[in-house]
Amino acid sequence: MQEKIKLAHGVIAALEARYPDAACALHWEGDPWRLLVMGRLSAQCTDARVNVVCEGLFARFPTCSAMADAPVEEIEELIKSCGLFRGKAKNIKDASVMIRDEFGGELPREMDDLLRLPGVGRKIANLLRGDVYGLPAVVADTHCIRICGRLGFYPETLKDPVKVEKTLAKILPPEKQSDFCHRIVQFGRDVCMARSPRCEECELRGMCAHFAKG
Repeated sequence: MQEKIKLAHGVIAALEARYPDAACALHWEGDPWRLLVMGRLSAQCTDARVNVVCEGLFARFPTCSAMADAPVEEIEELIKSCGLFRGKAKNIKDASVMIRDEFGGELPREMDDLLRLPGVGRKIANLLRGDVYGLPAVVADTHCIRICGRLGFYPETLKDPVKVEKTLAKILPPEKQSDFCHRIVQFGRDVCMARSPRCEECELRGMCAHFAKG
């Protein structure tokens, strides 16, 4: 465990040097409810597409209460280009109703409460806990799972998001977890892609178990 904690400190330092500003790629403008909506829309959709779609969505339904009262068919039409639009529209409306009626319009901060919201799994819940409330939170998305496996935090064959989250939560410093996940996503887009990673130009290669194996 101590070796992995030491590895984590090295990786964090390198990523902080590459990306001084760790920021969520979703343009939620400081509104926790908007981040929830955008997080749900991002499933099997790019953050860039979600940002574009939400300009129109939030212009039409700018608040949690407005979305709760919105006709689900209209939500579907506005988010159609994000894919899986029927399920996402129902989740967004139902979650907005629950936040308004059960939580007084405030996004809950406890994991158990967040997981009760329709369409919210641990990945979105951790995104919200980290970005909105500044709590320790590991967002185990595909980039995080792939890259941290390659680095050697756990076997590369491990693909279970919950196991990855709980493993990394023991290794990464609590105060660094949320920003680390934002940086690792950007790193996965820029350098450590799923196919044809740019290992020769990667500043992490000296720490990387995958690179060491050749």
